[in-house]
Parts: sequence; structure tokens; C-alpha cells
Amino acid sequence: MSIVLSDVTKRFGDSLVVSRVSLEVRDGELFVLLGSSGSGKSTLLRMVAGLLLPDSGRIELHGRDVTYLPPQQRGTGLVFQNYSVFRHMTVAQNIEFGLRIRRTPALRRKARREELLDLVGLSGMGSRYPDQLSGGQQQRVALARALAYEPAVLLLDEPFGALDVQTRSQMREALKDIQRRLGVTAVLVTHDQDEAFELADRIGVIDHGHLLEVGAPDDLYFHPQSEFVAGFLGGGNVLAGRAEGRFIRLGSVALPIPEAATEQEEGAPVRIVFRPEFVVVKAGASAPKDGVHSLGRGRVVRRTFAGALERVRLEVQGLQGARPVTPPLEYGQRGTPIEATRPASASEREPLKAEDDVWVGIRSFHVLAPSGLKVLIHVDGSAVADEGAMLGLLLGQAAGGPTTLLAVAEESQQVEEWQRRLEEILKRVGAARSPWLQSRVRIGKTVPEVLAEAQEGFYEIVVVGGPARGDRRNALREELSSRLLAQAQAAVLRVKRARPQLKRLLVCTAGGEPGKRDVVMGGRVARRAGAVVTLFHVDREPVSPEEDVRVKRHLEQGAAMLSALGVQAEIRSARGPVIEKILDESAAGDYDLIVLGAPTGPGSGRYGEIDHMAPVLREADRPILIVP
Repeated sequence: MSIVLSDVTKRFGDSLVVSRVSLEVRDGELFVLLGSSGSGKSTLLRMVAGLLLPDSGRIELHGRDVTYLPPQQRGTGLVFQNYSVFRHMTVAQNIEFGLRIRRTPALRRKARREELLDLVGLSGMGSRYPDQLSGGQQQRVALARALAYEPAVLLLDEPFGALDVQTRSQMREALKDIQRRLGVTAVLVTHDQDEAFELADRIGVIDHGHLLEVGAPDDLYFHPQSEFVAGFLGGGNVLAGRAEGRFIRLGSVALPIPEAATEQEEGAPVRIVFRPEFVVVKAGASAPKDGVHSLGRGRVVRRTFAGALERVRLEVQGLQGARPVTPPLEYGQRGTPIEATRPASASEREPLKAEDDVWVGIRSFHVLAPSGLKVLIHVDGSAVADEGAMLGLLLGQAAGGPTTLLAVAEESQQVEEWQRRLEEILKRVGAARSPWLQSRVRIGKTVPEVLAEAQEGFYEIVVVGGPARGDRRNALREELSSRLLAQAQAAVLRVKRARPQLKRLLVCTAGGEPGKRDVVMGGRVARRAGAVVTLFHVDREPVSPEEDVRVKRHLEQGAAMLSALGVQAEIRSARGPVIEKILDESAAGDYDLIVLGAPTGPGSGRYGEIDHMAPVLREADRPILIVP
């Protein structure tokens, strides 16, 4: 292997940028790291180049450990997005720069320079200066300079991002041809999916510092394993239903589980992906046939002409109860959104327009690997933490996702004792051998270690003990909760006293965008647990008729969206002191869980001037899920 990364991790302060990435890049391969802005792909590339040092992990190039070697001793060539050519040097001088530093004889420098000028299509331009070249030509100079001293590995960081579309396409072809002719191992970083598909032998998809999947472009496109990759690559439609015998239940529709799919437990969540080009849209009274799985009747929401293709957004009515992952269900939407594409010629033969009533079907679909809400449970040895562990394990079991029981030991001598305590908790709930559950002990300070685990593990919910009277750990739990919300962007479940079940949820929502996020998270938990939701809104003071209408619409849209997900929901509202009304409603309804939004700061929202979360957390005698 040309490049081997083993558990490479990088932080900037408390921010986890690259998390335990392990990867092997083969000899002569053009490997593409694909991810959105801020995903950690460029940071990972710079660690391979030696411009950044990892906090932990190992980097090997051609069997040599280079983890802590300086860049000039690694044998890598690096090309940046912004050309990085020396403006005061000619093309020839730029290309020769690295050879001159290495004291390569003049005749060899000249021969290599002319060879590379011909290779990158700049023959005869050696005497020109960068300001006499186009952007594409300057990037060819940068590429030639990186290849001049025959590096073992070529690294390219968004090399074509500053170029226009036509030049970018030409440069892709040139790079592919040069890399093949030289047989050099190359790693290219990009956010452009078309670029990744066109260039890559294999693609690694990275998100929030986590390398999610690696594979050939066609395998990742047609057979992804995770929700993110399915939705990120090519705009796939992802729906989550449930296993029902040998079928997947999506509302009123039942699709046969393919023979090649992993065996599914009865009632377990099952997610499918189908690409827009596999969606069949048919006007008229009869459903599509000839090997097409019908999804039922729908309507055209909009159509967009895109040259060779027509993009159609549909809304299908018969899939209530299935969770649309991608495209996501919009707040207040009842029908399931589906993306379709058709050849432009089809739009001429069978034109569609907004609000047309059509049949919708799919030619084929792929079943994703099983997954669910990922839950982390922090145990600190206190009674409230044990209560939190009980509820966290119940939530994890209902959510159907991986659940981790975590303790933090201040010293290595305490690890064995903590492991014994965690085993006792697992035995108490009969979950010691469950495949979805694991326990872990980290060594260090509580807050940084729990935060690190939450970020590295990509957890969606972290369970923390609630405030207990006279407990010296209360302040630490408050600090931990606030940092988890802000830095890990995980929802925090605070538990003083566990409930025996999760059947009734009270979602306290303010009108507007932050309130929508509370409803969505509450709906996800309720759907997994089979719970009923009450959407609850409190006005502190008399409001205008316009505000009253807006709040009512917010609640009705929230209930409609939950209904489309198969969650039974009711709406309630009150006027008066916010904290008092929430506490009254939680007691009167005997809810198993209260869902609250985290404080958004002074002046940033309707309740921004007060922290309603802390008093409710202190006074309520039931678990509270805080949404970031």
C-alpha cells in the first residue's frame, strides 16, 4: 500500500476535526476524499503532507512511518486550489524550483522541465510569467512543479475549485491522463461529486471528521450503506419503514425485501434508497407495470429543466408512517417528498406541470445497513447517573441503534473497578450480552473525556444525570451538558428519576425555526419508542391575533409532520408564566419525557432573555431531553 492511515485524529482546541480515520490507498491509485466544507478532508490531507501533525494515530507512506517527519522528508508533492505559483518566476523557474533546492544538476533539471512542460500541455511556454497565463495554465504549472522531483505520492487539495466549468473539465481529463501515464499514487480532496465520480478509482466519503464509507464510485452510488452517503451522493431518495415478514412496510405500501439484503428482525427499522432516475412518473388512471413497484398516487410539486434532464419534485400521499430521510419532510408537510429525473425528451412526449395528479413507482431500490439513534450514557457512580443509565438503556433499545455505557476514571488504577460497575448495570437490565450495547472506560478528566467520546463516536443523544440535592457533581454535570450541546451538537437527556417506559412525550416548542428542531427530535424519539406526542406552547403575555394565528399554525404543522411519520400527536397551548405552565402540564399529563430546546442566548429569540431550561430541569421530577 502507498498510504496507510491508522486511527488518525486531529483536534483544534475542543473541536474534533478528524476522528480515528483508518484508510489504505493502493499503489498507483487515484483516491478521492469527498465531503462538504468543514468535513475535515483538507485537514486529513495536510497531515499526510506533513503540514499538520496528528494528535494521535500513525501515517505510513510506502511502508515508512512518516507520522512526525517534516514535509520535505516524506516524498510527497502537493497542489493547492489557489495555484501557489511564484509570481516573480517564469514557468520554467517555477517547475525547476524543487529540483534546484535539491541541488539537481542543471542538465537534469532542464530535461525534467521540458518533459513536464510537454506532459502538462505547456510546451514552449517556459519563458512566460504567471500573469501571462490563464487560471487553468497556472494550475498546470503547479501540477508540473509538484511532479518535478518524482514524488512517491501526489496530494491535491481542491485543485480545480477556482477554475471555470469548461477549464475544470479539461483539467480533470489532463490530470487523469498524467496520473495514469506516470503511475503515481494520488489523493485528491474535493466537494464536487461530478469530479469525484469522473476521476476516482475509489472514493472515501468523509463527514464531520468521520470516514463513513470507502468504495468504487459505482458501488457507493448504487449500494451505499449509510443514510448520509445515500443522500449525499447523487441526491438519492431515502425512506425508513419497518420489516413485516419478507416485506418492508412503508405506510400503505409493502415492498419485497431483496434476497441479497441483510436479514431483518420483525418490526425493525428498515431504510431503503432509490435514485431519482429509477423513479417512474405516469399520468393517467392506471398504475405503472412491467417490473415497477408502485408507491401510489402523488402530485407534482415542481419541475425544473436541467438541460438533458428534467428534475421533478413529487409528493406521495400513501406513505404516511414511513420516515423520509432524504429529501427531508418539510415542517407542516403531510405527503412524502420524492425526487425524480426524466430525460428531457420524455418531458416533450409527456409534459408535466405543477399540481398534476400522477402515479409514482420505482424500478429498483437498495436496502441500507441497519442503524438507529446512537446513544451515549455517562455513568459517574451516583444514584441519579444510575437512574439515567436505566432510561438510556431503555431508549437505546427502543431506538434500535448502538448504545455505549461510558465511565471516566481519573487514574488507570480505577479502570477495573469502573468496568465492574458498568457490568453490574448491564446485568441489572439483562443487557450484558446485547449486540447493540457496549461499555467503555476512558482515563482523564470527566468533561473533556465525555465530550471527546461524544464527538469521536458521532452520538446523537448523550444521557447525563440530572441535578440532585446536595450533590457536589451538579456543577460538573451542568458544564458537561452545556458543552455537549454547544460543541458536540448532541441532544442531552438529563435524568433524575427514570420512568419504566417511554409512551408519552411532552414537546415544549416555541414558534419559529428553533421550535421546529425540537419537534423533529421529539418525533424521532417518539417514532422509535412508539410513543404519543403532545406539542405544547406557552405564551408569557397576551399576544396579538396575528401572533396567535402564527403559533396555532406552527403547532398544526408540527402535528401534521409527525402524523406523516406515523406518530400520534395532539396540540395544547397555555398562557402565563412559562416555567410554571410547563411544570403543571408535565405533572397533569404524567409524561415520561419532556423535550425542551436549549437556551439560545439573550435577544436571540422569543424566550432568549430567560433560561427556562434550568428551572424546569431543577423542579421537574421526570427526564428532560434538551435539543441543541
